[in-house]
Amino acid sequence: MGSLQERSTHDFEDEGASSLTKGFQKMSPFHAAQEGPFPGTSRGGSVNMFSCACRSIKIVVFSNKLNLLMPFGPIAILVHNLTGHHGWVFFFSLLGITPLAERLGYATEQLAFYTGATVGGLLNATFGNATELIISIHALRSGMIRVVQQSLLGSILSNMLLVLGCAFFSGGLVYMKKEQVFNKSTAVVNSGLLLMAVMGLLFPAVLHYTHSEVHAGKSELALSRFSSCVMLIAYAAYLFYQLKSQSNQYVPLNEEGSPSGESAEDDEESPEIAKWESVIWLAVMTAWISFLSDYLVDAIEGASSAWKIPIAFISVILLPIVGNAAEHASAIMFAMKDKLDISLGVAIGSSTQISMFGIPFCVVVAWIMGLSMDLNFQLFETAVLFITVLVVAFLLQEGTSNYFKGLMLILSYVIVAASFFVHVDPTKDDKE
Repeated sequence: MGSLQERSTHDFEDEGASSLTKGFQKMSPFHAAQEGPFPGTSRGGSVNMFSCACRSIKIVVFSNKLNLLMPFGPIAILVHNLTGHHGWVFFFSLLGITPLAERLGYATEQLAFYTGATVGGLLNATFGNATELIISIHALRSGMIRVVQQSLLGSILSNMLLVLGCAFFSGGLVYMKKEQVFNKSTAVVNSGLLLMAVMGLLFPAVLHYTHSEVHAGKSELALSRFSSCVMLIAYAAYLFYQLKSQSNQYVPLNEEGSPSGESAEDDEESPEIAKWESVIWLAVMTAWISFLSDYLVDAIEGASSAWKIPIAFISVILLPIVGNAAEHASAIMFAMKDKLDISLGVAIGSSTQISMFGIPFCVVVAWIMGLSMDLNFQLFETAVLFITVLVVAFLLQEGTSNYFKGLMLILSYVIVAASFFVHVDPTKDDKE
């Protein structure tokens, strides 16, 4: 009886301890801070909130080596105020924005744990392009329409060639003995949207260079604004199609090409920060990027003359590489985990969003500002975009990828970069 009583007593203590432990495991510091005075005193709640904030800062700010570049943002502001050297201000601003763009993508990925795969893919594409859109709005306020056009074009080229190429190449090296597969139907839909965007950019350019406008100088602008509104409607329909009709497009495919179930590795993945922490970090990073973008845009022309680099190369190559830091990290990471559909959604999805939403949105914003921004991106830029979309569409039509396809896309981007390094943007007199 004594041993039975001792055993029952021990069982009762073990059950009580295990239930208490489970209760503490379920209640994270973030949730404990929300509880307020009920589990303890108000002082304890404030301590929990402080410890939660410290933990969040440690995870977001001090967990990535790329964040060592963050101090260059304040350095750029100091250089601007002390010396006014545009070349160094541009360089330091570029370095300072790079980790911010990557952390913006990290916060988006954390938020995607709470929103689901499809909405998470859209969030990745949206906030991955936030840097380019912020820079474009600042450039529009400064009247630098060509910088806006070329930076948005460069973002499309960078996503389709460099980001997707690095994802294919990295995934192909990890899975050298097999071909990775992705949802071919989703790739076809995105390729069609990209071709529609090319059509929207091509017609105003052809109209301009054939001198076949009904009203010289006005028909081209009117067509651009009308086409922008149509493209925005098409993008809204595309969002509805993604969210309602194709809710499983980010589910990884197996080797037979059919959706596979979640693996044990997926079950082990969990968010590192809470939902509202992700939202707060998104707001903080976006605000800081917007602040630094003002210095970056103001220094573009000075950096071009100081370093003897064409503005076209800065706008098309350098700015998008910084802005696409989030897409680079996300696409490569998912490709190395054999989740190529998510990599494709981030890279091609970002290109689709910039072409079908970002460019028309800037045209409408410029229209509201009273600026004459149109969809005539000039003949050279439009031809580069058209050929790039064709190359990517041909590589995606099989629904498979390997490291060689990735290498082809990367080398194609090298050719594009070299082309813009020797390209001189035509002046107004040359355009006539």
